[in-house]
Amino acid sequence: MPFAFFKVDAVTPDDGQKLLNTFCHQHRVVTVEKHLVSQGLESFWAICVTYITSDTPPQQRSSRRDRIDYREVLSPEDFTTYAELRSLRKNLAQQEGVPAYALFTHEQLATMVTQRVRNLTQLGEIEGVGTARLEKYGVAFLNCLQQTSSGSTQHAPTRHLTD
Repeated sequence: MPFAFFKVDAVTPDDGQKLLNTFCHQHRVVTVEKHLVSQGLESFWAICVTYITSDTPPQQRSSRRDRIDYREVLSPEDFTTYAELRSLRKNLAQQEGVPAYALFTHEQLATMVTQRVRNLTQLGEIEGVGTARLEKYGVAFLNCLQQTSSGSTQHAPTRHLTD
């Protein structure tokens, strides 16, 4: 797969940023790696973009992991909860102007459901969920989990998470 390299000035990124964004919109991007080169006022982002061309061999094109159909993996009740979490994630991501996976991945949402997460400690034990996500989104997702599972089996006493 071909690579493209970009240098985006950290102090005045406009020109480099436009060039990078234009390139990314015109190509099928596979990965983006970035590194901040800290040199005071001369600092810049060194960016490597791996992308697919029409002559990229097919075996290299499918670099994504196999997708899981959570409708098949989860019970109907768990899938309903999972779908509610996805809806919440989508709404929050749209409000913040970020991709949905920046909040939580599909796998993390499914883990919340299957492990019957009921508090911030349990949520923080899910792989990839750090302090920043807990603080920013934890209560909203726990409230959603509580609301959607209240009709199913109760694993912990119901209480308001905002108290």
